[in-house]
Amino acid sequence: MIVCVCNNISDREIRQAVDLGITSIDDLRAALGVATNCGECLSYAMEVLDAHIGATTTMQETVLKRHSMIE
Repeated sequence: MIVCVCNNISDREIRQAVDLGITSIDDLRAALGVATNCGECLSYAMEVLDAHIGATTTMQETVLKRHSMIE
């Protein structure tokens, strides 16, 4: 879904940016141009950013907690 209409930026692109190391809305603005024109997308862009950072952190913690069957 398009998050930023002015710059044609999708939620998928925001999630990919997080996967590549973006951790803040300022970084996202610099990398993709989100919320640099009218600003109407800022709150939803932050929501997508925060949700994916949270999901990524939870997934990493789960992987780290798994016990290895190989010794």
